[in-house]
Amino acid sequence: MARKKLKTFALLSLSVPLAAPTVASAQQTLSTVPAILQSDSGGEQPYLPDFSYAGYGYGEKAIPEVGQHIDVADYGAIPNDGIDDSKALKAALGAAHKMTGPVRVQFASGRYILTEILWIERSGIVIAGMGSAKGGTEFFMPRPLNQADDGGALDELREYLKENDKRQHDEDINLDVLFSEWSWSGGFIWTRFPGGRHATYLEKYDRPIEHVSNIRSGARGSRELTVADPGALRVGDVLQIHWHNRAGKDGPLIRELYGDANLEIGDRHWTLPDRPLVRQATRIEAIRGDRVTIADPLMHPIDTELPAYFARWDHLSEVGIENLALVFPENPYFGHHNEAGYNGIYFTGVHNGWIRNLRIVNSDSGVLTDDLANVTIADVVTTGDHKAHYGVHIGNVHNVLVTGNEVFNPTEHTFSFNTQATHSVYQRSTGWEQPTLDQHAGANHQNLYDALTVHIRPDPAEDRQPATYDLFKAGGAGYWKPGHGRYNTVWNLAIEVDANASPGLPVVLTEKSGGPEARIVGLHGDHPLELRYSPPPYTEAEGKRLLAVPSLYDYQLARRSSR
Repeated sequence: MARKKLKTFALLSLSVPLAAPTVASAQQTLSTVPAILQSDSGGEQPYLPDFSYAGYGYGEKAIPEVGQHIDVADYGAIPNDGIDDSKALKAALGAAHKMTGPVRVQFASGRYILTEILWIERSGIVIAGMGSAKGGTEFFMPRPLNQADDGGALDELREYLKENDKRQHDEDINLDVLFSEWSWSGGFIWTRFPGGRHATYLEKYDRPIEHVSNIRSGARGSRELTVADPGALRVGDVLQIHWHNRAGKDGPLIRELYGDANLEIGDRHWTLPDRPLVRQATRIEAIRGDRVTIADPLMHPIDTELPAYFARWDHLSEVGIENLALVFPENPYFGHHNEAGYNGIYFTGVHNGWIRNLRIVNSDSGVLTDDLANVTIADVVTTGDHKAHYGVHIGNVHNVLVTGNEVFNPTEHTFSFNTQATHSVYQRSTGWEQPTLDQHAGANHQNLYDALTVHIRPDPAEDRQPATYDLFKAGGAGYWKPGHGRYNTVWNLAIEVDANASPGLPVVLTEKSGGPEARIVGLHGDHPLELRYSPPPYTEAEGKRLLAVPSLYDYQLARRSSR
């Protein structure tokens, strides 16, 4: 199917940079609540998901402090002695796994040398240092993961890459190799449910899905549903809701994901009908007869045309990593999808967990995610001259909140909503080195970029033509097109142009692989801006910084908490 013709939206300029201490004029700001949030604004209200359920405890609970702890020094891990600490650290973690209840594995200040993977495979384990800044706790990984033993954890991925001849081909640098298994997977700190299979590649390894109860009905945006077998459910159960597309390329779930937009839909949406196309992890809050209340709103309706069911989800909970630095040596960049495995954290199979207060230096990827729900990733700073694939990556997850992410290093995909990411949020984060808002093809939908700032150097133009910048440069295979599903939202995004923009001419922000019914509210900057996004999104407060609702996540959470 052909894509609709590109539509351009001209945005007003701001003459005062956001960093300036002065107050911008009324023309440059919006001091009222945007119309999309006002039920009495007139006309049909554009749908906007409630993103406030993202993060630990569905956005309402503080991350806990764990009192019970063990000291890694008791197992022989001594910082700053120049000795590889891997065996001692694995022994300390092994001891933590044998304890009962939440336990903090505590590190002192100083440098620990790590050359093996640290596995977290039970709930309630927290890895904690003494801080991420100079003088705090530092993990130093002198070798990449391709020189470590993953115990076969990525063997299925390796087989998939070979069977499908997934290659990185770049004639300009004479590169033609199989994708690296470390390009989007693995980390020196790795969480997983024992025996779990959090990333699925080859159909022959698919496992039977354990159905718990069919769901008879439910409305999009509601927390109330009716079920066929309420006796199979218990209050407090954490399950997944599965929607399958068993009706081919024109099925009702495809229409629910992408609306009526005339877009090319990749065949991965219907070639594996026994795999759920959409998964929503949630908790059972109440049961009254056949009526069930869940912890967060349904992403999609459920009825006879669009059936869904509760499925078992194996996962960990109350897992945390906090207050430390992950440092890699200076290392060469070998090209996209050819990473050696200088990856910090691979966070998989967790409900209600957190990562906070980290500094990550010279990584291939700082934090990679998979099969998560209700995880908060806060105050992660990535630095170094090495080009990373990802900074903090969001993929195959639900209700993940990334807040306070500062990305100083160059990245292929800076702020990435990756394959099958849903209801997740990047909030109050900054990209400093040619950042991108990567909406990675793969049925990612209903995600939010919230109060971000990006520093850009557009491609310079000649003959008084506007400079251009591919802000929404995205990845993803063609079989997963388009770039995103309905209701991905950009809220109060600030564009800081650091170079290459002619005075008085707009900077053109391009999107070449987007999706339908995006919401873009409060896009503004220190230069005139022009947005080229296809299909045309809902736009509001063009060229204005939002004062009344600077953060959509915070606004929605405050409204929910006050009810």
